Amino acid sequence: MAARPAKLIRLVFVVLLLWGASAYDLGANLLGSREQSGGSERSAPPQTSSSGPARRVVSLVPNVTEMLFAVGAGAQVVGVSSYDDFPPETKGLPRVGALLDPDTERILSLRPDLVVVYGSQSELEGQFTRTGIRVYPYRHGGIDSILQAIRDVARLTGHQGDGDRVVREVRSQLDAVRIRVRGQRRPRTMLVIGRDAGALRGVYVSGGIGFLHELLDAAGGDDVFGDIKREAAQPSNETMIVRAPEVIIELHSGDQLPADALQKERASWNLLASVPAVRTGRVHILYGGYTLAAGPRIGRTAETLARVLHPDSFK
Repeated sequence: MAARPAKLIRLVFVVLLLWGASAYDLGANLLGSREQSGGSERSAPPQTSSSGPARRVVSLVPNVTEMLFAVGAGAQVVGVSSYDDFPPETKGLPRVGALLDPDTERILSLRPDLVVVYGSQSELEGQFTRTGIRVYPYRHGGIDSILQAIRDVARLTGHQGDGDRVVREVRSQLDAVRIRVRGQRRPRTMLVIGRDAGALRGVYVSGGIGFLHELLDAAGGDDVFGDIKREAAQPSNETMIVRAPEVIIELHSGDQLPADALQKERASWNLLASVPAVRTGRVHILYGGYTLAAGPRIGRTAETLARVLHPDSFK
């Protein structure tokens, strides 16, 4: 039993990288099953109000913060989570905690008329609703869910036209990627979203539900864990050997490692020498916060994945 809290901590970290999933639901599923974890729901519809567009917004969800700035509502954001770092303008804003440690007093002191919370923070949502503050409860989901959330926050902040524009741009980017890879052979791909540094421990991969699975599909790859109808899975080494991915792509939100450190991380996969991706040298480790961000930059992520899977399509 002692190992379970450590596993749950790592899972919460993965969740925060995904910028919006419900950690409580994910954690409960993980503790009940080693092979599968995760969950996916569409964003809840925003509460309506006759008070007009929100002028002071606090966001506990980094990917929704990014949406707010993308639709032109950045000047209306007065507080952000402890994990916000994009766009750069967020770095100078007050920090109000995050998924597990929201600072209610700090949030109220900022006098918001709209607070963005995770869908799992029902108690927090109730507290703000009782004080007359509008709440947007965000839940992680697929591409359509992301685009709907962009429209929602645009409407709530009085930027509906800009929200529609951003959605059109994202759809256009995704369509362009699909056209690039159309007709190409689709390699069996494992998309890794979490792993202990320097080892094949604590490996989390994309399952068959959620925006990362859908982006991999748009990029021309077949998800080797696509049959697991959850956003994430924690496979054993034996399971990864059996699934035999032809390509392994790791996504990391941090900065690019130096070449020698990157080589050591890639060498961690040599433990699975029989896996086709390892045997043929098709293990790719990608860095950049946008790769795991469920927001307006998903088109860029799809193109990045497509360039790895089908480099000849981009010559």
